[in-house]
Amino acid sequence: MTSVAEPGGLTWVTAAVTDPLARPMLRELGDEYSARYGKDAHAEMARYPAAEFDPPHGVLLLLLERGEAVAGGAFRRYDPATAELKRIWTHSAHRRRGLARRVVAELERIAAARGYRRVHLTTGPRQPEAKGLYLRTGYTPLFDTTADPETIGPLPFEKHLAPSRGKR
Repeated sequence: MTSVAEPGGLTWVTAAVTDPLARPMLRELGDEYSARYGKDAHAEMARYPAAEFDPPHGVLLLLLERGEAVAGGAFRRYDPATAELKRIWTHSAHRRRGLARRVVAELERIAAARGYRRVHLTTGPRQPEAKGLYLRTGYTPLFDTTADPETIGPLPFEKHLAPSRGKR
């Protein structure tokens, strides 16, 4: 695990999927997905082996405030040039603070530093907040934005990254 402190008492931490610090994120995401989609989403959360989110091809990133995870997300290798964002999350008690936007930006920075040139992601049709986040942060929708999201299924997005020099 590595950490980087920021002004304002927030700390970035990279961790393994199995790290106890990641449990609140994974639990709340699973519960929220289950509530929105009417099925147990915890199995979907375990769809990818934990090792896919380990360096050098992936990362799980948490934003801590006073030692507690308040936001986070991850990426995994989608193809040699593309990172796939997964598990973008803000704790329900900490929403509307711009934390998800910060998580996405930091994941993009790390992905670019690791040599990825593109980010791909999908979000569910019953997650309008996520759709809005990705549109506001410069992602290109790979679907008809005027169509009923329920008729599309997972909503795919992409963003091309500028090359970077720093690694994390």
